[in-house]
Amino acid sequence: MVKYKQDPTFSQPRFSGISTYMRLPHVKTLDDVDVAVVGVPFDTGQTFRTGARLGPQAIRNFSSLVRCASDYHKINIFDYISAVDYGDVPVVPGFIQETYKNMVDVLAPMYQKGIVPIVMGGDHSITLGELRAAAQTYGPVSLLHFDAHTDTVDSYFGQKYTHGTPFRRAVEEGLIDPTRSIQVGMRGPVNSLDEYDESRELGFEVITTDELVEMGIPSLISAIKNRVQGQRVFLSFDVDFIDPAFAPGTGTPEVNGVYPREAFQILRQLTDISFIGFDVVEVLPAYDHGEITSALAANVMFEMMCLAALNKKAAVTNM
Repeated sequence: MVKYKQDPTFSQPRFSGISTYMRLPHVKTLDDVDVAVVGVPFDTGQTFRTGARLGPQAIRNFSSLVRCASDYHKINIFDYISAVDYGDVPVVPGFIQETYKNMVDVLAPMYQKGIVPIVMGGDHSITLGELRAAAQTYGPVSLLHFDAHTDTVDSYFGQKYTHGTPFRRAVEEGLIDPTRSIQVGMRGPVNSLDEYDESRELGFEVITTDELVEMGIPSLISAIKNRVQGQRVFLSFDVDFIDPAFAPGTGTPEVNGVYPREAFQILRQLTDISFIGFDVVEVLPAYDHGEITSALAANVMFEMMCLAALNKKAAVTNM
């Protein structure tokens, strides 16, 4: 088996060479791969600030500083997974359905081979394309969604496909099982008092940031695991889940969010969950200061790779 992993050499400094996520090999292969990093530089679905199409590039540029071992989990991820940076989906700016089709063409074969994609957005509309691809192999999956917004609005400006609507469309298309899905981190002023209730009426469990703070992280982890345990799970992480003091480079920032320390405490405890795919979305470099949002996203992706590696380790141990 070929083991694709981060270049461990110091033959050239981290700021040189072609930018790939974590200096992974840029290889368009599905052979001997456990995790594939994929960019979707698409932001036609944004409704306020545009520019998330440059998110994958910014995340890759910072990620050369991300190393391969987790002291928290006590593992070197590449002892258990083979990973590549597969490059970007050929998006069609301005044409969302055509971009969804291209996403399915690229991602569906990965799911069919049991590869775990970690996708970099792009705005949150892209998650619908990922879920369409995943459903071809897994059918409806459970969604674990971290965000300041539910993204279950029916339409914006009369349009059904935006970054505020993907999870309503996913329910309608039978791509996710909302009764085994959970949304975490919603906050801020809303368009109507029943906005969160509309998401709950679709079947989602919704935990706002205020509720998260009141219940505490251990109780949140229990709620998440009770909701998704035993299911195949897709994790979607919008960087606006984090307070904009720490993630200013995003399209629709909401104040009074969680701190990065809290977010990483949550991510690191999501063990023993059968993740089939991940994404990190809404990184908007034009509003990023000192690359702190790109740094955050690159490290969130590392925690996702750790979860994939832990699942692989557990599978090998149980064989």
